[in-house]
Amino acid sequence: MARREGNPTPMERVNPHELAPPSGFSHAVSVERGRLVFLAGQTALDAGGRIVGDTVVEQFERALTNLVTALKASGGEAAHLVSLTVYIVNMEDYRSHAREIGAVWRRVVGRDYPAMAGIGVARLWDVEALVEVQGIAVVPG
Repeated sequence: MARREGNPTPMERVNPHELAPPSGFSHAVSVERGRLVFLAGQTALDAGGRIVGDTVVEQFERALTNLVTALKASGGEAAHLVSLTVYIVNMEDYRSHAREIGAVWRRVVGRDYPAMAGIGVARLWDVEALVEVQGIAVVPG
């Protein structure tokens, strides 16, 4: 099993040759042991409860940072993410900024990717929100 640097939980990213090579996600992530942390969907809310950021990239960065903040408060770190779902209001806009979103991911989380899904939605709870991220982590111990 592959181990992430600084992560004592044995974790393996499974990307079978029979499937298309993943770009920005892993087909599956296998974990031997640890404590599950289910992370609620996070949008680009600031501490005052207001959506911040005008672009999907700005909002993705804030939402992902909020998710990692909740994970850290639970005793975990970004490297412990094993699954992430991204809810996207405007899929074309999101896809057209994929490189920038990838750079945000690397800056906030690192170079490894959990099992991921991107789902297009008509709108999110906060009408100003362009993106929401929800995750599952496995924290050692």
